[in-house]
Amino acid sequence: MEDQPPQEPDTDKKGSLTDLSGPIQNETPPFTDSSSDSDDEDYTLLKKLASVTFEDRVQDLYAGTGFTYSDIFAQHKCEWCPTHLESPQRILESLRRCKELGLVDRCKNIEVSYAGVDTLLSKHSRELVELAESMATMTYEQRMHLSEKYDSWFCNKVTYEAALATCGSVINMAKNIVQGNITNGFAMVRPPGHHSMENEFNGYCTFNNVAVAAQVILDGGLDKILILDWDVHHGQGVQQMFYEDPRVLYISIHRYEYGVFWPHLRESDYDNIGKDKGKGFNVNVPLNQVGMTDADYLSILHQLILPLAYEFSPQLILIASGYDAALGCPEFSPQLVMVCSGFDAAIGDEKGEMLLSPAMFAHLTHHMMALATGRVCVALEGGYCIQSLAEGCALTLRSLLQDPCPKLIETGEPSDSITSTILNVVKVLRPFWSCFAHYKTNSRSQLCPFADVNSMPPVDGIEFSTPENRPDKFELDSFPTQSSDEIDRLGKIIQNLIKETDLSTSQTRSSYVFDANMRAHKLGGHPEQPDRISAIYTRLSEWKLLKRLLRVPSRLAKKSEILWIHSEEYIQDLVVTETMEEEELGRLPLKRSYLSVYMNQKSLYCALLSCGSVLNLVEAILSKQTQSGVAIVRPPGHHAECTKAMGFCFFNNVAVAAKFAQHHFGLKRILIVDWDVHHGNATQHQFYDDPSVLYISLHRFDGGFFFPGSQDANIDRCGEGAGLGYNVNIAWANGRMGDAEYITAFTQIIMPIAYQFNPELVLVSAGFDAAVGDPLGNYRVTPAGYGHMTHMLMGLANGRVALLLEGGYNLMSIAESMAVCTSVLLGEPCPMLDSMVALPSAVATISDVLDVQKQFWSCLKSKVAIPSVRQVEGQRWEREKSALVDTRSASSELVSELSLDPSMDSPRFGFYAMDLTF
Repeated sequence: MEDQPPQEPDTDKKGSLTDLSGPIQNETPPFTDSSSDSDDEDYTLLKKLASVTFEDRVQDLYAGTGFTYSDIFAQHKCEWCPTHLESPQRILESLRRCKELGLVDRCKNIEVSYAGVDTLLSKHSRELVELAESMATMTYEQRMHLSEKYDSWFCNKVTYEAALATCGSVINMAKNIVQGNITNGFAMVRPPGHHSMENEFNGYCTFNNVAVAAQVILDGGLDKILILDWDVHHGQGVQQMFYEDPRVLYISIHRYEYGVFWPHLRESDYDNIGKDKGKGFNVNVPLNQVGMTDADYLSILHQLILPLAYEFSPQLILIASGYDAALGCPEFSPQLVMVCSGFDAAIGDEKGEMLLSPAMFAHLTHHMMALATGRVCVALEGGYCIQSLAEGCALTLRSLLQDPCPKLIETGEPSDSITSTILNVVKVLRPFWSCFAHYKTNSRSQLCPFADVNSMPPVDGIEFSTPENRPDKFELDSFPTQSSDEIDRLGKIIQNLIKETDLSTSQTRSSYVFDANMRAHKLGGHPEQPDRISAIYTRLSEWKLLKRLLRVPSRLAKKSEILWIHSEEYIQDLVVTETMEEEELGRLPLKRSYLSVYMNQKSLYCALLSCGSVLNLVEAILSKQTQSGVAIVRPPGHHAECTKAMGFCFFNNVAVAAKFAQHHFGLKRILIVDWDVHHGNATQHQFYDDPSVLYISLHRFDGGFFFPGSQDANIDRCGEGAGLGYNVNIAWANGRMGDAEYITAFTQIIMPIAYQFNPELVLVSAGFDAAVGDPLGNYRVTPAGYGHMTHMLMGLANGRVALLLEGGYNLMSIAESMAVCTSVLLGEPCPMLDSMVALPSAVATISDVLDVQKQFWSCLKSKVAIPSVRQVEGQRWEREKSALVDTRSASSELVSELSLDPSMDSPRFGFYAMDLTF
């Protein structure tokens, strides 16, 4: 669709209109800020924003998704065990499913590349590489004998070539991403790699593909790489290779069961956090029971991964993408983001024995894509339930291709076990990361309600794998199996999940509604000016976004629609204003107690046009004409009460839109997120007792002294009756909030609650008056920050998200902010964010909100006070001291009976001479 000029104002209607073709005049200063020290910084940033052109943005646009596959990957197999779980069928079926959904054809083919020996030597010993090279000339018996020397590993004559191709292809994919040839990519490769160590093959892995690729990228100049390993087995090889390197943040989510689960290593527990300069950059998330669900992984995502990733701010993300945590898997019953993409946590995997749905992998991928300007490299690792693996790979690739995340099955309460793990991880990492500042610390005598958090590992009675107990030979065919009945049962569950997962997409990715006639409502010098919508429209045009958007026609709202929210009497009061003279209109707001409102003869018309246009946009989304959209409308609406105008608002657009969706499309769960700097008092009041609408507002509160100046905006106003718990106020105070504060609120409060609510539609009261330079809000949220918030919300409701303009009074800020949000809705990468350290006052607010809301939302159950490591060690020290004293007392009595000196240095009683001074 070509750019269309804004429709000409209807000059037959009363009231003069400014021609949009002329230059936009800013009727208010860019900002007025009481802090002169901040003025220059804000103004410099605004000038920079205003100067960004389409040409400047080209390098940051989505450049496509890469895909790598070769038949060589299917030739690596176990010669002596045809039924081995790590079989060629894993990759062949995954490829088939991706092709069946038409995904591979949409990708850019990235040629298979072979790793060179010198490259491998960056992470592996020459001895290991030469040993691998010799496998091709070994006899069958020699290869079998060699495999017995390594834990859970096999080879054939093609293994070395396949391993070179696998490692080289992951490197090539990462290079293409960093060079900007593609934005992200999926390397569908095998053999896997994340268990392979410097001088040892291990766990089906020959070379450590992700680690070698990360080292190549680091050597190329990047200095911040996030490696996310969601394979159900701990990637101990990756951990060892970067344990002292602060340039790599390694996060591993793996089944552990206190060390009982393979690879049975003490180093896989949560207290192994790195060494020397790398201390704090190794994050182990051990899963200590089987049956973990989507809810458990969402908790990990929101409470650990996203906070750490945003604070680390990687340039690249590598994902070790194992799918053995998926349902049915026998294994599981950022400048760049690299993902060790094992799918053995998927439902049905007999090694993982976890219950992750295939859709969960799409959501994990989606949220990683907000980081590192979307530079995400996914490398296949494990996954042994073929059906779950194939679906998990396909849905991961769909996310990389910018398709909407399918809705998750109903997410319940996270388990106590995962809550304990999360708290333990926070306990040991809190000294190194400010993102955990909102967790309170126990008093010395206080215990955490989750018992595991009050101690340190290891637990008693666990035998770990060590060099000392390493066997001379390992079993060649030792892997878990499921009964045929269990396979059939899980297969039916997986089939049902696949059948019920909505993979449909709309006709267009995003859309907009705009009508120049909304400019007719105006008052000279007022901040709620006509040029607000014109500036946004012009910016979308300059960035060439309009061509890619479906234009939704505008319309007037019907009286019957307005009556869903507003009273008949109030509507009639507005109708008469169309014939009032200017002087009378000037007195009317005061006469009718319309706080902070101006009116002219066109105000009603513009308000009806604003509301009706929003309804048309929502209809376009729900009828699948478009996946998402933005409403460039005015006057705004979220302050307009049932019986009166207020705060520049006449009709509550977002509230009417929610009712419209319920009446015409039968929606049962609607999420309204209000990020306008002012509390949406009227929206809250409208749905305060309604559990079908979850209202979440982030707003400047300042003890109730900031507009609209009511205690209704406080954090303790949570709804009433059936709606109790469905009203969430994040009420800021004492400080100029910016990206760090808003992103933290999103990861810790908004997204966990939103996922548990599981909405069918997301409506955003998108006011941009918390933006940098706004004359009313005086906050510092950047356009990039709004883009990241938009991206997070796109993970909900199958991507059905509508941004409805509310406030925002600096023309540069609102134009740039809405443009970034729109580009994100179109699938463009989120811009990088600057410092992500939240203000102490914001941390206090977030902590207080969590304390209030956790009684209503089980996803927030981890919000409890936890001990410090020093406290836990001190308590253990006291227990050991007490035990030793008790032992000495008992032994002294025995010695007395034997008439022996308890201090004597004899073989029997020599231990009494130990130092008991604590």
